[in-house]
Amino acid sequence: MKQEKYKARNRLGTGAMYHMMMLPGILFLLVFSYIPMVGVITAFQDYVPAKGMFGSEFVGLKHFIYMFKLPDIGQVISNTLVIAIAKILLGTLMAIIFSILLNEIRFKFVKKSVQTIVYLPHFLSWVVLASVVVNMFSLDGSVNQILAFFGLENINFLGSNTWFQPLIIGTDVWKEFGYSSIVYLAAITSIDPGLYEAAGMDGASWWRKVWHITLPGMLPIILLMGVMSLTNILSAGFDQIYNLYNPVVYESGDILDTYVYRIGLVGRQYSFGTAVGLFKSVIGIVLLLSANELAKKYTDRKIF
Repeated sequence: MKQEKYKARNRLGTGAMYHMMMLPGILFLLVFSYIPMVGVITAFQDYVPAKGMFGSEFVGLKHFIYMFKLPDIGQVISNTLVIAIAKILLGTLMAIIFSILLNEIRFKFVKKSVQTIVYLPHFLSWVVLASVVVNMFSLDGSVNQILAFFGLENINFLGSNTWFQPLIIGTDVWKEFGYSSIVYLAAITSIDPGLYEAAGMDGASWWRKVWHITLPGMLPIILLMGVMSLTNILSAGFDQIYNLYNPVVYESGDILDTYVYRIGLVGRQYSFGTAVGLFKSVIGIVLLLSANELAKKYTDRKIF
């Protein structure tokens, strides 16, 4: 009996230690994520900084109704969806192709070198990478110099509403596809090597092995990652676009995040900016719950 009590007390002590280790993370979430959520109340007020949240007048859904009456809100939502969906589709496709090709490299040194080079952009912020992109794609940048060498006209990539979205999507795929491929590479390594040997003995080509063994083996991870990415469908990348766009390309480059920043902070319309941000968050929660159900239905795995 005493021994059982000692074991139970020992388990309680171990559990308490693990719970104490969670305490810094919980405090971080409370201070920086949950307490600031009180500020969403300003979306339903005509917020005046001098009066504060508890002294400003409540106006109900006034700012939400005003948001949907704005002539450019449709363009902003359209830009957000187009850029976010293109980033998800092209980024996933490039990561899958890269992981398959990388898995074919047999020399470890070459494989590690390629991985390091491709993963590197993920760890650099857009503040740094934006200067690289501007130097490459400006009117006198290296890309336009190459075009001029072949006798082609210069393209104003950073000042053209036709080219700005492809530039944003392409540079984001370049930055992230290497790091995203880690998950798919892990999925490939979990496939039974005996399947490839059996297919080789039957005379299957490399492409047949990829189509009938590699891709079906990766399918559950592809579906899971694709479904989870739905939650980011309204997050088209504030830091990237903020560091690259200018008033000339607002028509094609302004997304919900940059719109909230311009209207809410720069324009000092705090209540309206909060209303737009809250609208985006509600849509994100709906997509997150839908993604969770889709993940359970098609991959038998749940996010939470």
